[in-house]
Amino acid sequence: MNLRWRSPWVAALLGCGLLAPPAVVRAESGAEAWLRYAPMGVSEGRRYAALPGVVVTVSDSAIVGAARQEILRGAQGLLGRALKTAGRLPHGGAIVLGTVADLGTTLPGIHPPVDLADDGYWLKTVARDGDSDLVVTAATDRGVLYGAFALLRKIALRESISDLDEHRTPYAPIRWVNEWNNLDGSIERGYAGRSIFFEHDDVRADLTRSGEYARLLASVGINGCAVNNVNANPRAITAAFLPGLSRIAAAFRPWGVRLAISIDFTSPKSIGGLGTFDPVDPRVALWWQEKADEIYRTIPDLAGFVLKADSEGRAGPSAYGRTHADAANVIARALKPHGGVIFYRGFVYDHHMDWRNPKNDRARAAYDNFRALDGRFDDNVVLQIKHGPIDFQVREPASPLFGALEKTNQALELQITQEYTGQQRHLCFLVPMWKTVLDFDMHAAREATPVKSLVSGKSFGRPTGGFVAVSNVGLDANWLGHSLAAANLYGFGRLAWDPDLAAERIAEEWTRLTFGHEPRVVETVVDLQLRSWPLYEAYTGPLGAGTLTDILGPHYGPGIESSERNGWGQWHRADDAGVGMDRTVATGTGFIGQYREGVAKKYESPEACPDELLLFMHHVPYAHVLHSGKTVIQHIYDSHYDGAEGAAGLVERWRSIRGLVDEERYASVLGRLDYQAGHARVWRDAVCGWFLRQSGIPDEKGRAGHFPHRIEAESMLLDGYLVRSVEPWETASGAKAIECRPGIARCAAAFKYDGPSGVRDLSVQYFDLNVGASRFQLFVAGRPVSSWVADDTLPTAEANGHSSTRRRIAAIALAAGDEIRIEGAADAGEKAPVDYVEIEE
Repeated sequence: MNLRWRSPWVAALLGCGLLAPPAVVRAESGAEAWLRYAPMGVSEGRRYAALPGVVVTVSDSAIVGAARQEILRGAQGLLGRALKTAGRLPHGGAIVLGTVADLGTTLPGIHPPVDLADDGYWLKTVARDGDSDLVVTAATDRGVLYGAFALLRKIALRESISDLDEHRTPYAPIRWVNEWNNLDGSIERGYAGRSIFFEHDDVRADLTRSGEYARLLASVGINGCAVNNVNANPRAITAAFLPGLSRIAAAFRPWGVRLAISIDFTSPKSIGGLGTFDPVDPRVALWWQEKADEIYRTIPDLAGFVLKADSEGRAGPSAYGRTHADAANVIARALKPHGGVIFYRGFVYDHHMDWRNPKNDRARAAYDNFRALDGRFDDNVVLQIKHGPIDFQVREPASPLFGALEKTNQALELQITQEYTGQQRHLCFLVPMWKTVLDFDMHAAREATPVKSLVSGKSFGRPTGGFVAVSNVGLDANWLGHSLAAANLYGFGRLAWDPDLAAERIAEEWTRLTFGHEPRVVETVVDLQLRSWPLYEAYTGPLGAGTLTDILGPHYGPGIESSERNGWGQWHRADDAGVGMDRTVATGTGFIGQYREGVAKKYESPEACPDELLLFMHHVPYAHVLHSGKTVIQHIYDSHYDGAEGAAGLVERWRSIRGLVDEERYASVLGRLDYQAGHARVWRDAVCGWFLRQSGIPDEKGRAGHFPHRIEAESMLLDGYLVRSVEPWETASGAKAIECRPGIARCAAAFKYDGPSGVRDLSVQYFDLNVGASRFQLFVAGRPVSSWVADDTLPTAEANGHSSTRRRIAAIALAAGDEIRIEGAADAGEKAPVDYVEIEE
């Protein structure tokens, strides 16, 4: 994991001196995200001296007005220039904003060189009577806004805007985000605070934050946002609730972001007063038609609906023996007169499968449910397909359904919110993972058919399609809880517009826009981002094993056995002889046969299957030799130790730029990375310990199960503490921990240091539950050396792998015989639990 990287793009900027240190590092919360418009130096600003000082708007709409205001805001922030506005072209040149149709009367004879379809834009420098105008134009108002953001991005990235002639068109017409917000203000799988849309079972009174979010989305070309949870509350489309949703739509509207609503399929019965929600019943069809008419009277530009049905307990058409096409079409026909679309989620599977049947396989579900329905969906139905066949795992193959549908609109569903990839407590830049799916050739036609072309409709000429991602921003100032996590939101928008962009380019853009142009900052932050996904995969679930987390709980920390022997179907089938799901046609579930022949040949044999997906496709012995030359079991040990070491390296890399990043964000990121380094060890020890016990095969390097510098809490001299078992066993060192006895508020655990004298780092592994705020103090030879409060909001009230947390105290002078003592003060239901102390050489 010793990645050393610097792209030619950054190197060129370094060489020409365009990345200069800022004069002042100002405090920032991250609320401005990549739209900081941070002032550039005088010498840099001279490059844009020719930028016209007047903005002329030739189109009269709120969206073009927002484009004008953004140009004014950006020029003031970046260049310190207060541009003027005018109603007609002045002498000296202007920045001209407007659609192609409106532009003709102001600048006749100016015609784009290509058809600006959909939301495409054209940036053009035009000579006029000795003056020079900078034209931002498009076929639509929204395209003009996108062009304005593109112009400002070029300036913010220090790119030339001289003699511009640049046209860009989005790759696909639909580019949405889904927010899983509940009407009470909570967010399912939300890791950045409460909802920006809802509170107390109503729409928030102050929607300023919603408008700011729409501006962020518009800046990267996102044109739709579903605001409520796909596990929808039927009340969201009642007459009483619609005025509130209309206010959200109004906050979105100046930014060209159309509101969408998640709906509940039972609505005709649950809120409509019918005795049925059967999709082929004429009364149900009429109810949906009248409901759509009512909603569009309130929200005329509604983008459409999102529907989750027949999945994870949500009712669907199977209640009446109907098909998914029946369900989708009855709603699509109600939306059709208004230009709306329905996103029908392909995430349909049986979560009560019999785990005893080796032929059962959740990965088959999307194909099995939808393949036979190809061509039976109306043309304003979009089938929303998760990028992999399971559920946003750290590594999955592309869903075979993408290559199976030729007559059905598709959208690729990605997940920005890091449900299975660290929940924004761990850094995990997801763009490289998404690229592996977007670029994967499904062999669905004679020519190459990467997933990106299939979901856009380019391969089979379907009328619509595109990209959607679950975002789940919250009220936290930095939107996603981790100051580096917004790169995933930015990256999704950039890929949805242009999926051919390289992950490196996206990381560079985001870093420069978010943290500035200081060379060491650019190189360091991009390096951290690009390292992060391989690292997270290494210390959690390598080789395509999928989740090794607690799938029955918060999907966060390790819980290796939780995915086995239950109906949810996320099995890895580990036993004492081997590990992995046999999904072959020859002997397994047959999942591999759902792919076209060119793909299936790649996966059917263990010898041909790529190592990174081996355990997704095959059950193999622990002694199976990978293409790397390692056995599977040794790879499990090595990857987890390498990954944990790499996570520690992220901390040191970030420390190297202290003083070059504002202190607020520096401290915030440092805290997250330091936590991640500690939690990576929890993952390492849990997974390695579990597989050591399961396989009976030792780590050839002697690490797994051996901790010579670790002192277990249960072996210490205890005062007020009691020893307890931890479940699951692998999430605590030695499967045990200590906690204060009932009724005792203050406890202590002590031991004598018996190593050589010297300066050492100490780590205290404790459990931070979400039911209290225990206090801890560490003493060495009677001297207090550290104190802290366990007041994080980790997703559990139990001592386990979700709550296990490290406190690292650096450079402590130790002498043989020194007493090391931990004192804990219990609080509410949190009883100051401790796992171990480690003394690092």
